[in-house]
Amino acid sequence: QIDPKDYTFSGLKDETVGRLPGKVAGQQFVIQDCENCSIYIFDHSATITIDDCINCQIFLGPIKGSVFFRDCKDCKCIVACQQFRTRDCRKLEVFLCCATQPIIESSTGMKFGCFQYYYPELALQFKDAGLSIFNNTWSNIHDFTPVSGENNWGLLPENAVVQDYVPLPSSEELKAVRISTDATRSIIPITRGQRQKSSEESCLAVFFAGDYTTANARKLIDEMTGKGFQLVQTKEVSMKAEDAHRVFQQYASEFIPLLEKGPVVALEFNGDGAVEGCQSTINDVFSGTKVFVSESKASASRDVDNFYNFVDMQMGM
Repeated sequence: QIDPKDYTFSGLKDETVGRLPGKVAGQQFVIQDCENCSIYIFDHSATITIDDCINCQIFLGPIKGSVFFRDCKDCKCIVACQQFRTRDCRKLEVFLCCATQPIIESSTGMKFGCFQYYYPELALQFKDAGLSIFNNTWSNIHDFTPVSGENNWGLLPENAVVQDYVPLPSSEELKAVRISTDATRSIIPITRGQRQKSSEESCLAVFFAGDYTTANARKLIDEMTGKGFQLVQTKEVSMKAEDAHRVFQQYASEFIPLLEKGPVVALEFNGDGAVEGCQSTINDVFSGTKVFVSESKASASRDVDNFYNFVDMQMGM
């Protein structure tokens, strides 16, 4: 028999509390009426609601469904979820990984950054929660209740350091989790999202399903960011033959047979010389792997538009 008390933090003040990996195991969790607390859920859960919390630091591992913040203020959070919503909140700063468009309602002073975090169990928790590390619309916020002339949300500074917002846990029990907040180790690739692009030139690279798709995509990200290019956005999505014609155009027939194996992982890089940089990296590092990569600077922006328009249509369905 499940005792809801094991899945609730309620009425706490000035405390550090949490749940270790394996202790929540996909249940729902409730956090309410906490003040000045540090709260860490190092596991995957079904849904989480956070109500009436003030001045708390909160880490939430992968959430299969939704996370809903209501009547919270002055909280700093790291959250990975399928759906993100806030209502009647003030001044939340959130490092977010969200598979769908995040929604804020009657909320002000909201700031968002890209989720960045690592501990050894996290990758499997993402899988258990049914979340892809490549589907993260952290900066594409929908404000349900906009006020004309005011902006209820913005982005955290680009150089924001996770630990300055949500410090590592101080309690003996939670110190056992081997955390790294080093951006290069983050389980989620760090994307620019809606931030201003630094260059007119972008490049699309698409990996097809196989045993090493995730590792290959991460390797290309490391290689490209190591050369000074910026990762704008990533996506993992299933494609059909007709989608391939739209996105890959004259090369579609080459890639259609690969689509049956599973979803593709697409990466958009930005920077002067991105197309050439991406092509040469793929030739050097992935010689035996079939990868779609933009052919020229001229076709690259069309590739990016075609792919992400297709994705928006998928998400809208």
